[in-house]
Amino acid sequence: MARGESSREKILDAASDLAFRQGAAHLSLDAVAACAGVSKGGLLYNFPNKAALMKALVEKYIGDFRARLEEATDGDDSNLPVRYLDLSAAKLEQETPSSSGLLAALAEDPSLLLPVKAFNRDLVDRMKAGGKDAGAILVLFLVVEGMRAQSVFGTAMLEPEERSLVLEKVASLIGAA
Repeated sequence: MARGESSREKILDAASDLAFRQGAAHLSLDAVAACAGVSKGGLLYNFPNKAALMKALVEKYIGDFRARLEEATDGDDSNLPVRYLDLSAAKLEQETPSSSGLLAALAEDPSLLLPVKAFNRDLVDRMKAGGKDAGAILVLFLVVEGMRAQSVFGTAMLEPEERSLVLEKVASLIGAA
C-alpha cells in the first residue's frame, strides 16, 4: 500500500471510530487528525475539507460492503441473496457498527444518501434478477436494513434468539434454509 493510501485509510478509520465512540457531532477535522495521529495538514492533504472526508466515509462504507459481497459470491449472483443475508447477519452480531462513519457523514450532508440509495437499488435489482421470489427478496432487504438501522441508531431491542428467529424465517423465505 502506498504511503498516501495508508495515511488516507488511517484517517478514514479514525473518523469512523471517532464518530462511533463520541458521536457525529464530535467529528471535527482537528479531532480526526488527532485520533489518526496525523497533522491537520496531513489530513487536509488527503481531504481538503470536511465535506470531502464525509464523502470518502460514504464511499468507503459502500466499497467495503461491495467488496465483501463480491468476495462472498465469487461473481455468481445466483446466490447473492443468501450471501447478503449471511454477511449481514454476521455484521449484526458485532458489537460496534462499522457504519458509524456513514451515519456521521449522512448527518453532516444528507445529499450523501444518493450513492447509498443507488448502491441499494443496484443490490436489490441484482438479487431480484436471479429469478428468486421478488417479494421474498424485498422482505429480506427490508428486514436486514431495518436491523442494521436499529444497530446504528442504538435502538436494537431484539434478544439474540429473537434476531436468529427472524433471520431464519427470512432465510426460509429466500430458499436458503
